[in-house]
Amino acid sequence: MSVGHYENFPVASIILPRRLREPIAAIYHFARGADDIADEGDAGDAERIAGLEAYRAQLRLAAAGEPPAPQPEAMMFTRLGDVIRHYNLPVQLFEDLLDAFAQDVVKKRYADFPEVLDYCRRSANPVGRLLLHLYGKADAENLRRSDCICSALQLINFWQDIAVDWQKERVYLPQDSLVRFGASEADIAQSKLTPQFLAMMKFEVARARAMLRDGAPLVHALPGRMGIELRMVVQGGLRILEKIEAVHYDMFRHRPILKAWDWALMAGRAITM
Repeated sequence: MSVGHYENFPVASIILPRRLREPIAAIYHFARGADDIADEGDAGDAERIAGLEAYRAQLRLAAAGEPPAPQPEAMMFTRLGDVIRHYNLPVQLFEDLLDAFAQDVVKKRYADFPEVLDYCRRSANPVGRLLLHLYGKADAENLRRSDCICSALQLINFWQDIAVDWQKERVYLPQDSLVRFGASEADIAQSKLTPQFLAMMKFEVARARAMLRDGAPLVHALPGRMGIELRMVVQGGLRILEKIEAVHYDMFRHRPILKAWDWALMAGRAITM
């Protein structure tokens, strides 16, 4: 789990135990490939949906130990199938990711926060759950805290990328939040920091921070390098929120990113969690 593209992955991190780097890389490449089908290039919606369904068919073959259909991703699916069977990973979590990517193709607005969270349940939470299964730590409370962390990170990415998503005709801010605070999509379209928009963003940032902190005790349930990795992930999310606040919610002109000194600060904070 980390902040970046593809979101919520610690792929290739030197902190991770060596034995888990390859399985995590296999999961990452699956998710990244599916994300690219849904989001990259100039394909039409129908072509993207068809591509994701073909991906789903390949996933099911791989999970069953069947040879994948000949295509450029065949090797990736073979490796992924080995990982799924070796670690007994729930295939539904991979299917949930595909459902979320397909939803991104056709759904551009969210009525309320529960709708946004339902998207997070499929777009982000499967990542944390898969990692917990790899770690052998997938008990009920750990899964709940992981969901909090992953959903919060997805929300943080949304708030960080409001302007980017607008260019893709997507608004992840709940429509009922816009109404509640008297903000509007015109504020986003015109990059206007109205008092109403600022009040809404203050609320949404606080909501994401509370969710991330609710999940943070999970770091104490994971031993060694896994716990260290998660500490950095949590601190990364919290630091992005601080940077959003530092630019007074002007993500239109100052998209928050983590720089070298932020990583040093995060490392110091991670030690004291």
